[in-house]
Amino acid sequence: MTSFWALLRSVNYALMIPPMGIKQHAVIWWTLLLLGLPTLAVPRPISYVGGHTLMAESGAMFQRMYWHYTPGRRYSLGFSMRHNRMHDETDAMARVAYLVNRRNTRNTQRNLYLKSGVALDNSDNHFISIAGDWESRRLFGSAAWTRVSDGHARYNDLSVQLGVAPYLGEYGDLHTWLMLKSKRDYRLDRRVTYPVVRLFKNSAFVEVGYHQDARLDIHLMYRF
Repeated sequence: MTSFWALLRSVNYALMIPPMGIKQHAVIWWTLLLLGLPTLAVPRPISYVGGHTLMAESGAMFQRMYWHYTPGRRYSLGFSMRHNRMHDETDAMARVAYLVNRRNTRNTQRNLYLKSGVALDNSDNHFISIAGDWESRRLFGSAAWTRVSDGHARYNDLSVQLGVAPYLGEYGDLHTWLMLKSKRDYRLDRRVTYPVVRLFKNSAFVEVGYHQDARLDIHLMYRF
């Protein structure tokens, strides 16, 4: 476990993009391609049926490793390890996500999710979240409301992310999104808004943002 946190700390200084090459089921890829949508514009909490997703995040307040498995098209089950930098604590959490609604059109997709998690050693450490996203090949928007109890405090959080693709890539290309992210930073007791660059290709995803007070905000993902 120590090596994992050391790895996340090192990513703050030298970004390492995961290796690529593991392909998802052809049916999923071709369905998304025919819809004309990017395949991984957002790290969704539910993958294709039978799929696994591995994520790592590092920010000013938390470092987290998260894995989830999708046994059915509407829900996923997962497990996360999180290090709280403010209190220098580490917890393990069981998580579940449920797809409430999905709407596909010729050029867009929207999703609405319910998510929840509870620490394995302390039921007072838990969260519940309502999250939604909408995207076309050019534009992206997402928002999430989360009620958190972390054993030290209880609070509500609202995060918003907006983005635009500067170019339209084809299937298998490197896709790029330029974004703005806004969330509450509880170390500073105020909201912070900062630029984010999102890159993805095939099953690999990386997102990097920076704010002078929030430090580097890094999110890595790989699906298999």
